[in-house]
Amino acid sequence: MALRSFMALPATGGVNKWAVVSAVAGSVLLLPSGFAHAADSAPAIDTGDTAWMLISTALVLMMTIPGLALFYAGMVRKKNVLATLMQSFALCCIMSIVWMVAGYSLAFTTGSPWIGGFSRIFLNGLGAHIHNGADIAFTLGADSPNATTMTIPESIFMMFQMTFAIITPALISGAYAERMKFSAMCVFSVIWSLVVYAPIAHWVWSPIGWLAGLGTADFAGGTVVHINAGIAGLVCALVLGRRKGYGHDDLSPFNLTYAIIGASLLWVGWFGFNAGSAVGANGRAGMAMATTQIAAAGAGVAWMLAEWLRTGKPTVLGVISGAVGGLVAITPAAGFVLPGSALIIGLITGVICFWSATSLKHLLGYDDSLDAFGVHGVGGIVGALLTGLFAYGPLSATDANPTGIVGSLHQFMVQCEAVIVTIIWCGAISFILLKLIDMTIGLRVTADQELEGLDMSLHGERIN
Repeated sequence: MALRSFMALPATGGVNKWAVVSAVAGSVLLLPSGFAHAADSAPAIDTGDTAWMLISTALVLMMTIPGLALFYAGMVRKKNVLATLMQSFALCCIMSIVWMVAGYSLAFTTGSPWIGGFSRIFLNGLGAHIHNGADIAFTLGADSPNATTMTIPESIFMMFQMTFAIITPALISGAYAERMKFSAMCVFSVIWSLVVYAPIAHWVWSPIGWLAGLGTADFAGGTVVHINAGIAGLVCALVLGRRKGYGHDDLSPFNLTYAIIGASLLWVGWFGFNAGSAVGANGRAGMAMATTQIAAAGAGVAWMLAEWLRTGKPTVLGVISGAVGGLVAITPAAGFVLPGSALIIGLITGVICFWSATSLKHLLGYDDSLDAFGVHGVGGIVGALLTGLFAYGPLSATDANPTGIVGSLHQFMVQCEAVIVTIIWCGAISFILLKLIDMTIGLRVTADQELEGLDMSLHGERIN
């Protein structure tokens, strides 16, 4: 996430060796560090970068509450609106603690290429970077050949990463909406965050992660967030089975006004998600913001037109779903592609996600309630692969690698490998977790609880 803008740069000799140092006027330069050499002296905290990352962190948090909460709540039936809102809000609380206790340490401290260490358990040592009341620079991947010196305080880096760890399990809830037990959701999300999310985040975004070393390009989370959440959601939908009445009862959304407000908040918050992933107030952040807007618009229009041609009517649900799909697809590419490529990515993704949500789901018979897989899983896969084709080298070029990441068959194959690895790991571990939880506390509410609605049966509340 915060380091995806450069950790996906091609490795030299099979290892990704980069460090960030601050330059004049608050810009961020990417310079090769080598195995035995880091920056000659630790840079001071850059106030411009710090201010932008504080804003970005707040924007990404807004994506979950209230953005995703309203987006999902507007698409369920009235009897499940509060329970759906509760899922996003409760996960915001729970994942914050999980990230503080162990998630951050496992994802981003120095360990092996497979998993981080334990030096930041309970955020132990986070205050070591404060001297005389002021933050000093910290080094990500300290004591490793690929140590990376940052220009923002570690507390902000940790918080920015926390907001991604919060929204990822919340995205999964769209697949099991209206039928999973709240207790099962809590247990699944906690364990999943530690054994699926944290390892994959380490593989892709840690300076020593093995997928980063292969040259995987993921600017803001196509693999770690969206493919991860989408595949977990698909597995949840398959293991839980369909909702009662699926295919013959009226399961239409209760309040699309909630959904469009939520989608709008997601769109605005996504600028923190993508432009914030440049980890600084710089030109690359500006390009990521531009490509984000263009891809979202392109996908929204593409979905709308596809639906219009198929059914004769463009819908609110369709255009907001398309825009979110475009935001998902541009996430891995935002800092690697130019605006023209972003438009192509958006147009392609809008059509493919429309097909996935309206045809593939019914063809295969699974009940992905709010299209967590159809939009986030499929959109993430499309975006990750197209990044390998459309990457524009100068955006990621450095003195050590003057060509940067360039769209090519080789880069496309690297992207394919990262996508496949994420699907296999996430799918297998998610399935095992769900089965274990089902054998212990149970996964699904009873038929009577589902008929009554989760608002009353699980939380004792209802919308009047």
